[in-house]
Amino acid sequence: MTQPIRVGFALTGSFCTHARVLSVMETMRDEGFALTPILSFNAGAMDTRFGTADELRKRLLEICGKPPIDTIEAAEPVGPKALFDLLAVAPCTGNTIAKLAYAITDTPVTMAVKSHLRGGRPVLLAVSTNDALSGSAANIGTLLNRRHYYFVPMKQDAPQAKPCSVVAEMEKLPEAVRAALEGRQLQPVFC
Repeated sequence: MTQPIRVGFALTGSFCTHARVLSVMETMRDEGFALTPILSFNAGAMDTRFGTADELRKRLLEICGKPPIDTIEAAEPVGPKALFDLLAVAPCTGNTIAKLAYAITDTPVTMAVKSHLRGGRPVLLAVSTNDALSGSAANIGTLLNRRHYYFVPMKQDAPQAKPCSVVAEMEKLPEAVRAALEGRQLQPVFC
């Protein structure tokens, strides 16, 4: 019997994409992935027009069968205990991208990534930010050139209304996970 692929699934504060990400997580669970949720402080605590923090936590428990990792202390053992084959950050905001580019570790998500990377295991980023083609572009470029980072293919989501906004094609997450585990970037990066 084949062991399931163990994915740490970190959500950050791009609240408008949470519903799409949760849907993909359900698909991945149904395909046999073993998912462990991780929440940034904002994703885990803020109520927005897209839903409440309690609703998000309940959905994650339903999908993954376990409560989310939501403290820095709880995220630190991710690497030393080799908890995951791959760590996905979906959605990954411009704020989180900047923190990862500059090795800032001040949320459960950034701690999980730092801890996971110490074992040389892959991190998959699903970008969702309104400034990907402006303020966050340099940080995305930095991570594209860093070992063990991979990206879910992404595209402009509203080029006329928001010309700098980019969002990952979330439905490609399972395929991007498999590619990253093989040490390759799913192409094209920008659709």
